[in-house]
Amino acid sequence: MNRTKTELNEYKSLVGSEIGHSEWITISQKMIDDFCDVTGDYQFIHNDPSRAASETPFGGSIAHGFLTLSLITKMYKDTTPIIAGHELVINYGLNRVRFLAPVPSGSRIRGRITLGKVEPRGENKILTENKIIVEIEDSEKPAMLGTWVTLLIKDEI
Repeated sequence: MNRTKTELNEYKSLVGSEIGHSEWITISQKMIDDFCDVTGDYQFIHNDPSRAASETPFGGSIAHGFLTLSLITKMYKDTTPIIAGHELVINYGLNRVRFLAPVPSGSRIRGRITLGKVEPRGENKILTENKIIVEIEDSEKPAMLGTWVTLLIKDEI
């Protein structure tokens, strides 16, 4: 996605508003298996679809909660404008992340992002909080809720 540039004052005016929603992301079994390889988390509910179908209430394999969480980076880039003069964005942390529903292999998810806070942090930094709801297509219950805190660094340091 080609992200737009926005002036800081214009961005601040969006506090409390939904910025938008990301593109849909298909959670394939290969993506889940690759995440197993990266993290070493080979619990059968993720990488054994047959066993997950017969031994769990999920009906098949599901994505790791942390896989869902890691995809908020793409969701952020799909929805959040670049703040002019602050192109460097640092992951500062997360607040109150909750995994509310399993994400089945083959399903599609997207993020809805609401700008919660924009505040100065010294002369060259801005702290932002983005509330994120990760939706599962055709599901009333979201997969995940949380607040992502980012630090935007001014280019002229």
